[in-house]
Amino acid sequence: MSAAVDELALGETFTFDELVAAVQRRRQRRLRIVELTDLSDHNGLCAVLLTTDAEDLIVHARSDSVLHRQQFVLHELAHMILGHEIDDDSDGPDFLLPDIPAETRRRLLRRQNLDTGEEVLAEIIADNLAAAIRGSAKQSSRYLEIFG
Repeated sequence: MSAAVDELALGETFTFDELVAAVQRRRQRRLRIVELTDLSDHNGLCAVLLTTDAEDLIVHARSDSVLHRQQFVLHELAHMILGHEIDDDSDGPDFLLPDIPAETRRRLLRRQNLDTGEEVLAEIIADNLAAAIRGSAKQSSRYLEIFG
């Protein structure tokens, strides 16, 4: 998949919860995943990663599809796994979004351009993570079919 994903030591297939736990272990901090019911993927923003001194937080849009919601989160997890950090030093005041930390504003604005190398790579990794999670579910269901 990628060297960064391999470092998580998850194997070929894993569950979504195992992935989240591995990311938390690697980053040595809590990760919360929160759905904003007022945010819809039709608004153009599907998910965003917020970091505080104490924890990481992935906020994602509501969607009727569980797989669609999972993909939103997997994309943000991919950014975390790949170590995509914002290196912009522009910390000037923002009069439109004063309550949002400067780093978060930069991340939100930067992620609006989906053609960047980081965005494309994060989506590829998210797709690969989704495939591994589906593989885990298939193996699990085969076990139940055979051994009941």
